[in-house]
Amino acid sequence: MLKVNDINVYYGAIHAIKDISFEVNDGEIVTLIGANGAGKTTTLQTISGLLHTRTGSIEFMDKNIVGVPPHKVVLHGLAQVPEGRRVFLQMTVEENLQMGAFTRPNSEIEPGIADVYQRFPRLKERRKQIAGTLSGGEQQMLAMGRALMSKPKLLMLDEPSMGLAPILVEQIFDIIQELNRAGVTILLVEQNAQMALSIAHRGYVLETGKIVATGTGEELLEDEAVKKAYLGG
Repeated sequence: MLKVNDINVYYGAIHAIKDISFEVNDGEIVTLIGANGAGKTTTLQTISGLLHTRTGSIEFMDKNIVGVPPHKVVLHGLAQVPEGRRVFLQMTVEENLQMGAFTRPNSEIEPGIADVYQRFPRLKERRKQIAGTLSGGEQQMLAMGRALMSKPKLLMLDEPSMGLAPILVEQIFDIIQELNRAGVTILLVEQNAQMALSIAHRGYVLETGKIVATGTGEELLEDEAVKKAYLGG
């Protein structure tokens, strides 16, 4: 579904992403793990069209999307839940969800919202509440719900567990697995390597802008170097 081939991304003189190649197949959960500053968020933003690669290609559903503006990338069926949630703080829960549907026909908005409320009952209870007054966990659910409003084929999640209590982290990861079972392909960027690898079909380990290891979630959980660097083993 997604093929990233030899991309190189720079911030001015800083070479942030170095010849990265990886792929995500239809129906998979694939995770990118790595320390802070490894290039995980940069990779997602480049796929989304927010940053640009100097080389290579990014193919989504057999189309090269390098140079495609971010809003058109969403139209292709690719949505990103950004790091730090980035909900519209002054708007209500329902208004945030409506914003997520800006690429969809009007006829799909109500059914889409109903579907999100079924998946996230907490959001239904808070639908008239201003998003800025929600807890961190509720904002994460809202950010995910807003992304789902665009009916994505591939959902990219950037650090969904960041800043959340352990019980909420488990809830969020349960929801990710449910979405995947419902047919959404997932690309997950996560510092909580243990949780990410435990639900991922496959994973890639990023270090200073390079992929240094790849394997199934189980293989990487058992990998001694990965254990030492990311799992406290």
